[in-house]
Amino acid sequence: MKSRAEDFKCIAKSIKPSVHTKTKNAILAHGDSLELLRKIPDNSISLILTDPPYHATKKKNIYGDTLFAQDQHYLEWMNEYAIEWRRVLKQNGSLFCYCDSSMSARLEVLFSVEFNILSHVVWTKPNEPGFDGWKGKMKKESLRQWYGHSERIIFAEPAIEGNLHRSPFGEFLREVRKKSGLSGHQLTELTGAYGKVNHGGAVSNWEAGRNTPSRDQYKKICEVILGTGKVDHMPPYEDIIRVFKMDGTKEFTDVWNFPSVRPYKGKHPAEKPLDMLKHAIEACSHEGDIVLDCFAGSGSTAVAALSLGRRSVSIEIEEPWVEGISERLKAIEKLDEEDLANLEKLPPAAPQDILF
Repeated sequence: MKSRAEDFKCIAKSIKPSVHTKTKNAILAHGDSLELLRKIPDNSISLILTDPPYHATKKKNIYGDTLFAQDQHYLEWMNEYAIEWRRVLKQNGSLFCYCDSSMSARLEVLFSVEFNILSHVVWTKPNEPGFDGWKGKMKKESLRQWYGHSERIIFAEPAIEGNLHRSPFGEFLREVRKKSGLSGHQLTELTGAYGKVNHGGAVSNWEAGRNTPSRDQYKKICEVILGTGKVDHMPPYEDIIRVFKMDGTKEFTDVWNFPSVRPYKGKHPAEKPLDMLKHAIEACSHEGDIVLDCFAGSGSTAVAALSLGRRSVSIEIEEPWVEGISERLKAIEKLDEEDLANLEKLPPAAPQDILF
């Protein structure tokens, strides 16, 4: 696997003047995330999980939520992020971007220039018993529309032109196959990757971007391609195939039912539940991968990433929240592996206002 540790060092160096706190596996930078994002090296991030201002909600206690007078100005701003996210993500990386339901369609169209939109996730924000939040206070008959009790998450991968589904792996496989001098049929024959319908088999589907090979299939592809002597190097599976680990025991549909974070002293107004963040990170990254959050807020994305053995890069513009994240990172650094993997099970004596 390409050294994530080396990528991590390069990122820290690239934004060093703005780094507020650095631990073994976490970087916290204070400043405008778009400016700092432009300094991060190309293809150095495995997963972007971020929660930008929604704009449509116009909450004065969320930085940037009231910054734009018109929707188009907000979309132009978000487009600048999309361009930079595409640049810093690895070819097999993933993006999760939270947004308001009223802006999600326009953001999907905007993001589709740089990304393949894989899922439009609906987070239903169910309430725990005895806590209705605004849902219980609204005068329903005065709404004139259905009450908005969900948020959206756009899930996407980097796109590249050249094949039917704009798949980076599909384009890579086509290029190395041609360089090796093999036809699609020959590679199919040598790897045994026959399809159930046509003789072109899995290779043609992989190159079109319809799907990707398993670890064993990719191993055979590497053996065949390298065996021609015309290709010097094939990247490890972890560096070329987008991660997606899921099974039926988890929230595997595009409707997520993670309860909202209950109010507590010092809570960030847009704080997301730790379990939901861990769900996304665990499904779409390997241990040691680098997870980026450009709008860190309370720092929960970093907490989730670190608890799963990932590295985190957090950027936050508001100083009070930077200080809060810093305290969380310092507290986490003192935990042993067992406590780190079970943050939600820490005893009451743990600093709750810091960790949660």
